[in-house]
Amino acid sequence: MSDDVQDGFVRVRLDLSYDGKDFSGWAKQAQGQRTVQGEIENALRTVTRSRETYELTVAGRTDAGVHARGQVAHVDLPVDVWAEHRDKLLRRLAGRLSHDVRVWSVEEAPAGFNARFSAIWRRYAYRVTDNPGGVDPLLRGHVLWHDWALDMDAMNEAATALVGEHDFAAYCKKREGATTIRTLQVLRWERRDDGILEATVKADAFCHNMVRSLVGALLFVGDGHRPVDWPGKVLAAGVRDSAVHVVRPHGLTLEEVGYPADELLAARSREARNKRSLPGSAGCC
Repeated sequence: MSDDVQDGFVRVRLDLSYDGKDFSGWAKQAQGQRTVQGEIENALRTVTRSRETYELTVAGRTDAGVHARGQVAHVDLPVDVWAEHRDKLLRRLAGRLSHDVRVWSVEEAPAGFNARFSAIWRRYAYRVTDNPGGVDPLLRGHVLWHDWALDMDAMNEAATALVGEHDFAAYCKKREGATTIRTLQVLRWERRDDGILEATVKADAFCHNMVRSLVGALLFVGDGHRPVDWPGKVLAAGVRDSAVHVVRPHGLTLEEVGYPADELLAARSREARNKRSLPGSAGCC
C-alpha cells in the first residue's frame, strides 16, 4: 500500500489536543454521537466552504472519555483549497471549534507522512491519587481516585515483567484479524510533588484497552490485593483475565506521538502495516 497523495491534493498535518469528557471517543460513529473526528471534520468543511467532508487519519484512536495533549492527524486537501486557506486556517478553526478541542498546528506534511502508520511510538500518561480525602476538585476530570494506599515501588517492580515485545492478548480487547503483539518501551510510575501518581506508558502502538488494563493490574499490586509477579503471570497466560480491571478513562491522556526523520517516514509506514508475530510463533507476517 502506498502513501502517495492523490494527484491534485496536498497532505496536511494537524497537531491537536482535546478534553475527552464530552466526546464518544475519536472516531466517527454511525449513531451520530459527538466525536473528536466528527467535530474537526465538520469545522474543516465549514471554514473552507467545501461541500465535501475531508476525512482525517489519526495517530491513535482514543476511547470515549480519554484526553489528548499531543494528538496528531493528517488530512488530504485539494491543492486549491489548501492554497486559499492555509494562512488563515488555524485561526478560523479556533473560531469554529468547541473549546474542548484545539488545533495547534496546520502544516504541509513531508513526503511519505502518515499520521498513523509513520509513528514509531505513542506516549500516554495515567494519573491516580490515593489521597484518603479524594481528588482535588479542579483535577477531578483528569485524575482517578483510588481508595487504597498505593506502593509505588511494588508497582514499578511488577511493571518490569511487562516491558518489551510481547503478545498483550491478556490486556487487550481482541479485534478480529488484528494482532495483539506490541513493544512496550516504557512503563514507569512516579509520585509527583502534589502526591499524584503518574504512569508513563510508551509503546510503538497500543491495542484496545491496553493502557487502562495494564494500569488496572498494577493498581491491584500497589494496594496489596495481588502479588508483584501477578501482572507478569497474566501476560504469560495470554488470555483475558476477569480479574484485570480496565480503569476509568478520565485518568488517561495521550501526551505525545513520535515520528522518525522525514526520509524514513515512508519506510516506517510500510513496516507498520505488516502484521507481526513473535519469534517462533505461528504465522508468516
